Amino acid sequence: MPSLTLIRIFRAVLTADDVRRLLKLEPLVVEGGLFAEAYRSTHRLPKQVLSPCYSGERSLSTAIYYMLTPETFSAMHRLKGDEVYHFYLGDPVEMLKLRPDGSAEALLLGQNISAGMRLQQVVCGGTWQGSRLAPGGTFALMGTTMAPGFDPVDFELGDREKLSAAYPAYAPLIAMLTRQAAKV
Repeated sequence: MPSLTLIRIFRAVLTADDVRRLLKLEPLVVEGGLFAEAYRSTHRLPKQVLSPCYSGERSLSTAIYYMLTPETFSAMHRLKGDEVYHFYLGDPVEMLKLRPDGSAEALLLGQNISAGMRLQQVVCGGTWQGSRLAPGGTFALMGTTMAPGFDPVDFELGDREKLSAAYPAYAPLIAMLTRQAAKV
C-alpha cells in the first residue's frame, strides 16, 4: 500500500488532463463538463412503482464521475429525481440551486468543510441547478448518484430569460450558468 506521503505527492501533481485520461472522461455535450458513467444498476424499477413524474421504467441507481475545468460549466438544468453530489478532489465549485417554491441557494462544494464548503450536496428533483469551477481554480472532480437512475428523458435545460425573471436576485449567476439561445 502506498504511503501517505506518496499519495500527497501524487495528488499535488495530478492535473485535469491526468484525471480525464485515467477516468476516461468525455464531454457532456448539452450540460457541459466532462463525465464517465461509473455505475448503472442492472436492476430495473417498473413504471408502476415509480413516482408519476417518470414516463417509464428506470435503473435502480446510477453513478457518474463529473469534472469541471475553467473552460466548462454545468448549465442550469433540472431532473425529475434527486441527485446527490460528492466532491472528490480539486478546487471549489460554485453551485446554484433554484427551488420550485421560489427559494434559491448559492453554495460551495469543496474540501474545506471548516469554511462551510460541502463534500456532499443533495439536489432534489424539480430543482434547477448549475455549477462552475470557483474563479482561479484549475479543475474539480465530483461524482453524482441517482436513485432511480438517470435517464436522458428526465433532463431539461434551463432558459436564461425565464430563470432570470423568476429568480431576479440570481440573474448574474444564472447568466454565467446558461448559454445564449441560438438566433434563427
